[in-house]
Amino acid sequence: MHVAVTDRHGGVSAPPYGSRNLGGLVGDDPEAVRANRAGLVAELGVRAVVFMRQVHSADVAYVSEPFGADPPPLDGVFTTEPGLALASLGADCPAVLVADPEARMVGAAHSGRPGTEAGIATALVTAMAAKGGEPGRMVALVGPGACGRCYEVPAELREQVASKVPQTRSTTSWGTPALDLRAGIEAQLRAAGLTDIRHDARCTIESEDLYSHRREQPGGRFAGLIWLA
Repeated sequence: MHVAVTDRHGGVSAPPYGSRNLGGLVGDDPEAVRANRAGLVAELGVRAVVFMRQVHSADVAYVSEPFGADPPPLDGVFTTEPGLALASLGADCPAVLVADPEARMVGAAHSGRPGTEAGIATALVTAMAAKGGEPGRMVALVGPGACGRCYEVPAELREQVASKVPQTRSTTSWGTPALDLRAGIEAQLRAAGLTDIRHDARCTIESEDLYSHRREQPGGRFAGLIWLA
């Protein structure tokens, strides 16, 4: 099992996307995005990377190959195919990367605010379990995202999300309503039966090595990736 989180360095995209933007729907030159994605495949040493058309849903699919030029709208994928890396793109939204070493199964989900509210992490674990995975032996990594001390939202939105995922309720470092998506995602994973949950605790708003939709518009997308050797 392997995981990786890219940063914004080492690609060919021009400013303001400089330089390793992996997102195809943010206004960057499509040729630059293709070059960045091809370079990622080579760097990881995998046969291919699966990119989703992320729409903040709770929809999950099993994959055995990349979707191609027109991916379906969904926010979670999983596979048992070696050498097929699964990507969750983000620029404040955490990636959820899950592995069942015994079942030789890995999954990736994009869990932004609407997806966390809808339960995409839970949906991914449920789909993997239906194919023979066992939540009790799964390991998860929650990737970088806007942290609960920076992700300011209106009070009404905080209460809306927290009514479904109470652990998301937070307050910014300056005292205003906020959401802690990573805390909410961890709670969802634990409720689904996982006990080994790890975090890449970097805040995208604070880290200039990562893209942040809140900090820069337009801007690119980095990726959390997981694959079987």
